[in-house]
Amino acid sequence: MNSAEKLLQLEQRMNTQVLGQEELVRMLIIALLCDGHVLLEGLPGLAKTRAVRELAEHVEGEFRRIQFTPDLLPSDITGSEIYQQNATREEDQFRFRPGPVFGNVILADEINRASARVQSALLEAMEERHVTVAGKTWPLPGVFMVLATQNPVDQEGTWPLPEAQLDRFLMKVLVDYPSKENEQKVMQLVRAEQQAKYQALASGETGHGDHAQPDATLTLSQQEIAASWQAISAVYVAPAIEEYIVNLINATRHPQSVSDTLASYIHIGVSPRGTLALERCAKAQAWLEGRDAVLPEDVRRIAPAVIRHRLMLSYQANADNRTADDVVNMLLDAVVA
Repeated sequence: MNSAEKLLQLEQRMNTQVLGQEELVRMLIIALLCDGHVLLEGLPGLAKTRAVRELAEHVEGEFRRIQFTPDLLPSDITGSEIYQQNATREEDQFRFRPGPVFGNVILADEINRASARVQSALLEAMEERHVTVAGKTWPLPGVFMVLATQNPVDQEGTWPLPEAQLDRFLMKVLVDYPSKENEQKVMQLVRAEQQAKYQALASGETGHGDHAQPDATLTLSQQEIAASWQAISAVYVAPAIEEYIVNLINATRHPQSVSDTLASYIHIGVSPRGTLALERCAKAQAWLEGRDAVLPEDVRRIAPAVIRHRLMLSYQANADNRTADDVVNMLLDAVVA
C-alpha cells in the first residue's frame, strides 16, 4: 500500500468515526500533507476535538492538548527555565523544561479564550518551527501541526485572533451541523461507545473503551509523512495554473478590477502567504486524487479554506450580510482559469 492509498483509507476510517464531516476530514488530511496548521471554527459539540484526536491517533508521535483559558501564561505553552538548586556548575543552574508545544500534533482548544499575549506565544512556533526562551532557541519536531478550535458566536471572555496570527494558519475550516441522517448515526455510534466503556469499567478493565481502537496498519510514521511531502512537492503546476492562482489572490488586493460590488466588500486582500498556501494545498488535493499535475478544479476546491480567514471584509459586506465565503465564491465566479 503506497502513502496515497494509506491516506485515503485513513480518510475513510475517520469518516466512520467523525460522521457527517467529510469536508473537515479531507481538510485535516490535506493540512497534514502540506505541513500546515488549521483553524477549526464551529459551535460546540460538532466533533472538532474528536476529529483532531482521531487524526492524532494515526500519526506517529506525541499528541498534546492545550486548553486555552483567560489565566493561561505564555510559559504554560512554550515551557520555561527551572532553577536547579543543587547544580554544581553555574551553567547548569537553570534547566529548560519544554512546554506542551513540543509535540507533533497540538490541539489548541478554544484558542480565542486566552489573551493576545498568550496567543502570540504560538506565532514563532507556527512559522519558524522553534521556540525562544531566555535567549535560547529550541527546535520543534519535524512533524509539527497546530490544530486550533474556536466558537464563532462567543463574545464575552474572548480575544479575537489578530490578522498576523490568522495568516499563520494554512486553512480555516468551518464546521457545520451534520444532516439529520448523520445525526441519527452519531447517536448510534456514541451509544455503542458508551456501552463498551461501561462494560469495560464494570469488568475492571483499565482501558476506557469509549472509542474505537486505531487501526495500526493506518498509522503514519514520520518517515511516511515526510515521503508524502516529497511526493507532493513534485506534483506539476503548469504556468497557466500558476497564473490562475496569482490572478485569484491579486483580485482580492485589487477588487475594483473585477467589479464595483467586490471592491465594496473587500477591505484588505490576501498576503503572499495565501498564494503559497493555495498552491501547496492544490498540489496535495491533486495528489490525493491520484494525479501528478494540478487542475483548476483542485484550486477551486481548496480556495475557500485557504482564503476565507485571510480576507478582511468591509463594513458594507457586513451591512449586506455577506460572509467571507460569499466573497470567495464571487471571486471564483469572476476569475477564469
